[in-house]
Amino acid sequence: MLTPFLAHAWASSPERLAIAAAVTLGFAVLARALRGVNRSGAPAGGLACFLLFAGAGPTAFATLAALFVMTWVATRLGYRRKLALGLAERRDGRNAWQVLANLAVAALGSVVFSATGNRVWLVATLAALAEAATDTVASEIGQYRGPDARMITTWERVPAGTDGGITIPGSIAGMAAGLVIAAVAAMGGMILQSQLWIPVAAGFAGMLIDSLLGATVQRRGWISNQAVNFFSTLAAAALAYAFLRLA
Repeated sequence: MLTPFLAHAWASSPERLAIAAAVTLGFAVLARALRGVNRSGAPAGGLACFLLFAGAGPTAFATLAALFVMTWVATRLGYRRKLALGLAERRDGRNAWQVLANLAVAALGSVVFSATGNRVWLVATLAALAEAATDTVASEIGQYRGPDARMITTWERVPAGTDGGITIPGSIAGMAAGLVIAAVAAMGGMILQSQLWIPVAAGFAGMLIDSLLGATVQRRGWISNQAVNFFSTLAAAALAYAFLRLA
């Protein structure tokens, strides 16, 4: 066993711990090779990956892999155009703070599930992952599809990539990304099919919260983009928890 405190973790034996560690190492190396993360982002992503896999099992890793693939592809669509506009991600990938801002809440949810065995935390974990997928894909596709966005607080036209700006194509693509995360989890038995809507809805709501924070406190320079991403994933997880408690 890991410890009595983490008695409900999937990696409840040395063999499973070894599997989680081996998969995590391979995933981190691949993500670095594809320039999805930089030198600091690789170990940060590896830590999040290990906590998700060891705590919630292979299906949790599958959702993380789906998140990585979707965001990696979306980031590279129209890369030259984004680069010319000054909106492109760095070529060497996301750093540790960017990775943790998107994955820390999900990793923590997996740890809490490991300690409690309460599957509500699995849904909250998925909601955080769905928000990260929804927000990133929505932003990248919005920048790829057109030069303009709408400010969420005033609905005025703003340049694509403006903090707080949203687009219809991006929002649709983002919701589809959140649905993929939930579908992978449902197919793997991590959540019930009847619960599939919860991480999708919570993830989309978290994306809107991200835009609201971007349009207000981030534009005023009060908090960073990484803080906005962290609080948005936290909001998505909290909403999913509330949905289940109220159901």
